[in-house]
This record gives sequence, structure tokens and C-alpha cells, in this order.
Amino acid sequence: MGVGKRIGILTGGGDVPGLNSVIKNVVYRSATDGHEIIGLRRGWEALTHINHDDPASVARYVLPLTKENTRTVDRTGGTFLHSSRTNPSKMKKVPEFLSGYNFPSAETTKKGVTSTTFDMSKRVLENLDRLGIEYLVAIGGDDTLSYAATLDKLGVNVVCIPKTMDNDVRHTEYCIGFSTAISRANDAIQRQRTTVGSHERLGIFRVFGRDAGYTALYTAYVTSIRCGIPEFKFDLEKMIDLLMTDKRNNPSNYALVVLSEGAEWQGYQVREYGEPDAFGHRKKFNVAEVFSDEVKARTGEETVVSDLTYDLRSGAPDFTDKLVATTFGTMAYDALSAGKRGLMAAIVEGRYAMVDIPDPKLGPRKVDVETMFNRERYRPSYEHKEGMPLFLTRP
Repeated sequence: MGVGKRIGILTGGGDVPGLNSVIKNVVYRSATDGHEIIGLRRGWEALTHINHDDPASVARYVLPLTKENTRTVDRTGGTFLHSSRTNPSKMKKVPEFLSGYNFPSAETTKKGVTSTTFDMSKRVLENLDRLGIEYLVAIGGDDTLSYAATLDKLGVNVVCIPKTMDNDVRHTEYCIGFSTAISRANDAIQRQRTTVGSHERLGIFRVFGRDAGYTALYTAYVTSIRCGIPEFKFDLEKMIDLLMTDKRNNPSNYALVVLSEGAEWQGYQVREYGEPDAFGHRKKFNVAEVFSDEVKARTGEETVVSDLTYDLRSGAPDFTDKLVATTFGTMAYDALSAGKRGLMAAIVEGRYAMVDIPDPKLGPRKVDVETMFNRERYRPSYEHKEGMPLFLTRP
């Protein structure tokens, strides 16, 4: 990458602590080397919805980044550039000012309902060219990175940084946001022990994890409680029996369990509601509430249900997330500087590495139930950890 290039940076999907640390580090490294940084606000939406003939639209979606306006952003959580769940290759609706534009379309039918989506990738490429962006840093989870993989195939100089507190992006053992999420989950559960114990109840906690159970599993690992994860359908009667046994054996007469939002038991059908987002995801009903109803119906026990989801992704990052985010930002910039593209910052075998952007067809990374989950006791597996990387898992 020569001197005086223009680099774009965006964040997509859900926010997590640590995103601003990435942004700041890319800006500082780039500005020091004489490059111009353009922040693309609201993720991929900036490249589908910007109207160059409307100054208000340009101001909404384009934010030049400097050392001055990013100096303190790493001290807070969320994303300085804001975010959205936008999939340019499957847009449900084209912006009104582009209504005369002929975008490729596709029809899909699900449960008897046919819907049409539009592929606005051509417009994305035009906007990158119009904005003079020669290199792009995309920060996000599976969904955001799936479109980055599309741009890579279209010849865009793109590098990626994985973020999600689900920790389920392929090719890496760690994603930005995960450490803060499980640290907060641990703190919340330890605090709530006093209330659950005071009333001698069963505490049921819900955390994020639509397709992968890493957040619930690692929270259970450090709090020494039972857990339910999407990768393994547990037996409802057995789980309840284990929890009632825990409760009886506890001198304070209470027990705790943490469930991923996508956790299931045998015979349970996941319930969803609302319209699908840009990547086809609908919201799930609170599995903790459903499980609580089952417990009450079978045992008559009182429960305390606590939804920890959004609290885990709010606020400033912890040390690990700031460390990894800052390092990932450096790695992304170094890769672009070396003329590389189509890569993602990652941790592999406990070491920092640049790897290929994951193939979207592979879907999210899942918990290896065989080595990480005790299927008999519905707990994390604690044995055979010698020689494992820090986060006890491999890509």
C-alpha cells in the first residue's frame, strides 16, 4: 500500500465492547503513515443507502476519522461508527432514490410466503469507487463477514476483524467481545446468588448464543453450574432432576443453571417471533422462561429467571478485549500495508494469525460437544486441558 491511500472502516451487526479500540488503532496507525481514514457509519448500510446528491445523507453515512476525533473512543463500549444488520446481497427494499435502478432480484418461498430480495453489490462497488476507498476494514460477526467474503470475490481489497460475544466465527479461537461478556455473566450470576439463595429458589439465567453455546458454556465453567447449549439437546426430566439434587445438596438450598438463547431439550421446538432480519434471523422466545414453566409444572419449585443478554454487550471492554481488539486492528492494518487482502485477524492455537475470511457456507463455529461438554452431567468438561490453548478450544 503506497503513501496517501484512502481506507474505509465499518462495524456491522450487534455491538460488543472493544470495537472502538479497533477503530482507534487503525486510525492512529494509518494516519501516522499518511493515509486517510473514512468511517462508514451504520455498517454495510452506508454503502447501500448513501445518496451522494444529498449532503444530509453523506453526513449521515460518512465520517472522516482522525487522531483528534478518535482519541478517547476506546474508553467506551459500543461502536463509535454505529451499526446495522444490512445484507447488501439480499436487500428486502431498495432505497427510494434508487427505485429506477435495475438490481438483480431473487424470490424465495418459506412457509407459503414468497419474498423478493435484491442484490445491491454493484451499488456497493460504485459507492466504494465514488468515495475513493481503496482498502476496506470490516469488523463483525458471521453475518457481516459473510458479505466481506462476497466483496473479496468481487476484487475489493478487504480485511476483516471478528467480533461477537457468541465467539462463533470460524477460523479463530477468539472474537472481540467474548471476554467482557463472560466476565459480566460471571459477575451477574455471583451477585444474584444472594437473592436466589435467600429465597431458596432455582436461578435460571439466559445468555446470548443462537447457534453456538460458548457464552453459556464458559460462564458455567467459571461459576460451576449446569448449562444448556444449542449443540446438545438435553433430557428435560434429567436436567430438572440434576438441579433439584443440586438444590437439596446445597446448604443454602438453591441451584443455578445458565441457558444459551438457542438451547433446546428433547421434544422442545424453538419458538421465534417477528420479521426475519437481513440475514434471515428471527428473534427467539426466552427459553429460560419456558424452562421455568416446565420446572414449576413438574416440581412446584419457585424460580428466579434472569435475562442477561444485552447487559453482557454493554459498557466498556475488559482488559482482554482491549488487548485483542488493539492487536487485531494493528494486524489488519499491517496486512493491508503488505498488499494482502481476503484475510481475517484471528487467534489460532493461542497465537495471533491472519487467516482466510471464513466461507459463509460453513456457518457458525460450534462447541465440540465431545471434548468440551459433559453430556451426562450437563456441565462443561474440565478434564484433559493440558496442552490446550488459553481459551480451551481450537478453530
